[in-house]
Amino acid sequence: MRGLIVDYVGVLDGMEEDQRRWRNLLAAAKREGVATAILSNDPGGPGADPIREWQRGEFVDAVVLSGEIDAEKPSEEAFQAAAEAIDLPMRDCVLVDDSILNVRAAVEAGLVGVYYQQFDRAVVEIAGLFGLEGEF
Repeated sequence: MRGLIVDYVGVLDGMEEDQRRWRNLLAAAKREGVATAILSNDPGGPGADPIREWQRGEFVDAVVLSGEIDAEKPSEEAFQAAAEAIDLPMRDCVLVDDSILNVRAAVEAGLVGVYYQQFDRAVVEIAGLFGLEGEF
């Protein structure tokens, strides 16, 4: 696996402590050469500034918003756009999402899916998939 694609609403927009832990995890992934992106069904525009802040802070390499690509999760086109944004084939990417429908569709499209319910559970799976070590 060489790419980590993460949903925003329901995953990255949680409590400040979880956001801090996500920033640590994403930074560790990037240090290990993992390409990172946010894929959100957000319409875009000025309301998406909190999402774009993750890229400005260099925690993710790309932000892909459904309203800007005319494709929403769980469509394969949305997953393809996110993978292309980080220059990887879908088969080299992991999608983390709090919607089981999106996770299932991602797996059917060739990505590895991680169903997000809480950070402590997801971090074990993500760290294992990418061989990441550290305190997150």
